[in-house]
Amino acid sequence: MIFRKLTLEDRELINKYIHPYKFLSCEYSFTTLYIWKDLCDIQYALYKDALIIKKMDFEGNYHFMQPLGYKEEDLKEILDHLWQYKSENNMRYVFKDLEEDFIEKIKSLSIEDQEIYIKEDRDNFDYLYEAEKLIKLSGKKLHGQKNHYNYFVREYDYEVKEIQGEDVIKDVIVAAEKWYIENGKNDRIIYHEMKAIKELVENMELFNLKGIAVYVDNEVVAFSLGEKLNDKLAVIHIEKGDTNYRGVYSFINRTFIDMCFSDVKIINREQDLGIEGLRKVKLSYHPIRLEKKFIVCC
Repeated sequence: MIFRKLTLEDRELINKYIHPYKFLSCEYSFTTLYIWKDLCDIQYALYKDALIIKKMDFEGNYHFMQPLGYKEEDLKEILDHLWQYKSENNMRYVFKDLEEDFIEKIKSLSIEDQEIYIKEDRDNFDYLYEAEKLIKLSGKKLHGQKNHYNYFVREYDYEVKEIQGEDVIKDVIVAAEKWYIENGKNDRIIYHEMKAIKELVENMELFNLKGIAVYVDNEVVAFSLGEKLNDKLAVIHIEKGDTNYRGVYSFINRTFIDMCFSDVKIINREQDLGIEGLRKVKLSYHPIRLEKKFIVCC
């Protein structure tokens, strides 16, 4: 296999392989891959007419994602080849980011001389929500979020704009840079995310993204970017807010979905990365399920 570094020019090819699937995971999106292409050294190759994506996690461990577009009769050979590549290149894992259905396929195939270990990757489970509930914020479970939303609406003279046009794009980039400086100037994850935000907002149509910016006193205090992965699901890739404005996250969360994704059933708000505070917030919106991801090693 000859691996190539992921570039913007690969979008059409990658999407051709991804679109036939109905993934609930945020990982299988060209936008997600592109955001982390540098930090995770994302590369791809074609083998037996299947797409093989290799990436590095935030701890520096290389692994493969789920093969895409393979023929069922070729899967055994593909797996054997990836196992061999893993061994020859001293990779810690064979796979990460695997869906449960693919785990069952691995179990059903006999891989010669390999004892495999499969474990759940809880820190990377995706949080899935009903779009309607995030819009309505009704019921006791979401009472706290509704209060935060109402406070923002009541206390601030705000304006919501779609992320389009030179002026709004420039304002969002300024807000992203400010957020980076204030929240993680020495954090490589936040740095690469900030770099990607600039490119995303300058190419909204190319990435098929929707986005909004929330202004207070002519300054962006929050913005969000997301896309439909299919007719039933949308993923929120980016959500940033200035917490000096109470209720700003409850406001942009509800408003973005209401404006841009009210026609889908499920909203994927990605993972918590094992960050305690982020996990608490994501659970407070009461997901309908956590989309599991698995690690395979040997």
